[in-house]
Amino acid sequence: MITILSFIFVLGVLVFVHELGHFLAAKRVGIRVLKFQLGFNPTIVSYKWGETEYSIGALPLGGYVKMAGESTEDVKDRATLDPGEFMAKTKWQRFQVLVMGPTMNLLLAVVVLAVVFYRGAEMPAYEDQPPVVGSVSADSPAAKAGIERGDRITSVAGGRVGTWKDFLIAVGTRPNREIPIGFERDGQQITRQITPLSAADSRFEIGEIGVFPDVHPRVPTVNPGAPGDRAGLKAGDTIVAVDGQPITFRSQLMEVIAKHPELPFTLTVMRDGQTIDLRPTPERCTDKPGCPPSGVWLGVQIAEATKSVKPGAFEALSMSVKQNVESAGLIFQTVWGLVTRQTSPKQLLGPVGIAQLSGEYAAIGWVALLGLMANLSLNLGLVNLLPIPVLDGGHIFIMALEGVARRDFSIRVKEKMLLAGFVVLMMLMVTVIYNDLTRISWIERLMPWR
Repeated sequence: MITILSFIFVLGVLVFVHELGHFLAAKRVGIRVLKFQLGFNPTIVSYKWGETEYSIGALPLGGYVKMAGESTEDVKDRATLDPGEFMAKTKWQRFQVLVMGPTMNLLLAVVVLAVVFYRGAEMPAYEDQPPVVGSVSADSPAAKAGIERGDRITSVAGGRVGTWKDFLIAVGTRPNREIPIGFERDGQQITRQITPLSAADSRFEIGEIGVFPDVHPRVPTVNPGAPGDRAGLKAGDTIVAVDGQPITFRSQLMEVIAKHPELPFTLTVMRDGQTIDLRPTPERCTDKPGCPPSGVWLGVQIAEATKSVKPGAFEALSMSVKQNVESAGLIFQTVWGLVTRQTSPKQLLGPVGIAQLSGEYAAIGWVALLGLMANLSLNLGLVNLLPIPVLDGGHIFIMALEGVARRDFSIRVKEKMLLAGFVVLMMLMVTVIYNDLTRISWIERLMPWR
């Protein structure tokens, strides 16, 4: 239930803000708005106020603003049109109406993320640090290419990377294809051809080469009498390795625990500057509060290596703008990668995937859900500006072509362009829905072509 409600909330806000932009811009330039609807038909609630009908549809997957005269056919004399119709307005006025929907989504992304930052946030401690290798997974692409602890990665696919965040994005968006990766060792520049691999059990096709920063998860609290407590774990310990393999992220340790129900393993921790080996034995915990989804635990809290950020209002706004600009660059890079077939379509997310993420983030808390909303709002705003007929950007593109040609296209030409855009959009929808379904394990097992 939390998944459904959080999905309706997130998508409802995004669609409302988008359509509100069109609505306000239309009213501002004097266009009559006949209908403002959230969701698609069948309509479940409707109310007419003035010339506009306000309604809510049963399918919460979008919405629309219906304006007078949107589909007016070729008009030789624009003066014969009703002044309140869409096509009676100048191209500049129509542009304002079309662009305000995506613009409102972009503004929402900036404002919501600024609120998230202003509340304070825990950021990965390594994210803005130079990508100096802290550990290398055995038998990983990086290990096979000869990358070692202490190497500083300098470039990925010809592009410079200055931080771990830059590196993870550059590698993550290029799974399963060979790329040059440059690194520095003892002042010498070395380049190797490496193929980032995506984990077989990952819901998203994200490339990894098996290198990690020199950070480790920590233990904030230990439940008295729990397996971790009996093994000697103490609050404040830093998890260094498991069975001799370095541990960087919380998820790595959680995987190990899930795979060792009632089986001991060697856990190396750092305590007061000294390394200590412990032998905990995870237990099944389905009947205990705080039990993880795997049903196996040590009874300790495990936290990532993070740093606290508590900016002021203006600094939070500045951080939000910077983060959204970086994310926008990644979105455009992904779109271009899809066009050039350098990015896998499996990285795309559809309505089912968004619903799953909404539920997961809602379970974490409102701040996490707002962060997801900001990211989705940015995506919605930018995607709607793409020059694909049917989308807002497509209509703007058609108007720009008409401006260059100095004449309006015939209704038949516009219909063909819109049909082409509709076909592209439907192909995209089929792809993302297929991706979503394959991420649901029980459905994936039913697919004979997987």
